[in-house]
Amino acid sequence: MAMGNTDSVVVQKRLARFRPEERPVVEGVFDRLHGASPAGGAGKAGKVLTLGMLKPCMGNIASDSMIKRVYAGMCSMDPGVAPPPPGAGVSREQLVVFLADVLRGTAEERAPLFMAMAQGTGTGVATCDQIIEFLQDLVSAVVQIIIQKSRLQGWKPERMADVSIGVKLLAEQMSSELKPSDQRTCDVPCLEDWLFRVSNVAMYMDLLIGEGLNVGLTSRPPPTLLPPCWETPWEKLRCLLDLPVLMFLTPQLPDGYNIPWKLLFSTQLHGESFTKIVGSCKGRGPTVLLIKDTKGHIFGGFASHGWEVKPQFQGDSRCFLFSVFPCLRVYTCTGYNQHYMYLNQGQQTMPNGLGMGGQHGYFGLWLDSDFGRGHSRARPRCTTYGSPQLSAEEDFTLDSLEVWGVGKPPEEEEGATGGKRSILDADPEVQAMMEMAGKTLHSQGLREPEENNG
Repeated sequence: MAMGNTDSVVVQKRLARFRPEERPVVEGVFDRLHGASPAGGAGKAGKVLTLGMLKPCMGNIASDSMIKRVYAGMCSMDPGVAPPPPGAGVSREQLVVFLADVLRGTAEERAPLFMAMAQGTGTGVATCDQIIEFLQDLVSAVVQIIIQKSRLQGWKPERMADVSIGVKLLAEQMSSELKPSDQRTCDVPCLEDWLFRVSNVAMYMDLLIGEGLNVGLTSRPPPTLLPPCWETPWEKLRCLLDLPVLMFLTPQLPDGYNIPWKLLFSTQLHGESFTKIVGSCKGRGPTVLLIKDTKGHIFGGFASHGWEVKPQFQGDSRCFLFSVFPCLRVYTCTGYNQHYMYLNQGQQTMPNGLGMGGQHGYFGLWLDSDFGRGHSRARPRCTTYGSPQLSAEEDFTLDSLEVWGVGKPPEEEEGATGGKRSILDADPEVQAMMEMAGKTLHSQGLREPEENNG
């Protein structure tokens, strides 16, 4: 049966994914794009969208190459009725199917669409390099949206690390989650598997299309991509983070976007003093450490608890290590041991410094109390976090350091665990020496649940 001027079944099913009040908005995008362009005109039945009509609305946030990718995605859509001939433009029906698949689609529906954006058609294969280039365009556009739509939450990109480097780092990290063929190519099922596992790819595209084509849907406000930043003396600071790296690290934290970041220590502001680092971290709740060595590598760790000066390991399995440059990766707990965090100062028999993962003398990340020196001795991998060597050389020299508070300071928890003390508490160095000798402390085992309540 001919459907005449009514929408195809494909278009009707796609529109049904939107709330009734949203459907006119989605259907109205075509006419709005036409009206915004001086090229608009022609009779309603024969109207098509051209690449030139996308540029006026998307040009301020997306590069020309990203706009071409969006257009290729639109052209690849099968609307269930005959689309315009190749090169003629995008039909109203194709645009509706495109919007539904980007904003409300499954990984299966989005995979051919993303393939078309990465390599020009919705079939065949894309190389990993093509996907990385597509991701660089996409992440760049998302950063522009954050800046231009005033969603910086207190961060100041002009006082932070180079966004263009962060874009490349984040695009490479996202592509590293692909499972390509031995020839480093990806077919549509490979992209589908990736989109299913790596949720921020679809989220970024949703944001780009929603903002770029001004599809204001009431049921879903735009996602928050940055945590709030409070009380940071930006005029004196050149932050080691950039926006894309921050976009990557924040969702790895237990509290995600909900907790503001506060700068607790920076070598630029507070000088080179281990005692000042200890003073700024101690009892301040969860923290993120960022280290840059003199060879340019940037890396760090997330500490899930406020740091305590004591000769025992501390923290829990929410801690992790990460690298920022030359590649962006997170390394979470392996379960092999519980050597998550260590901070000690002024002891004769135990190492003095700040460490995360591994063991004494072989930390995944170590800052010596003799300020400026550190190591990342993790060959082949750090036992606690599975991380490789993070610094350029095993023993590194510190260039700069930042400590950010990323949680609530545990003031209300202080004093909550008083009372139950054992003889071993009287001399923590003795306890630590016994731990190093490999003895299991039965008394400590009995007290662990009570200690970990904080």
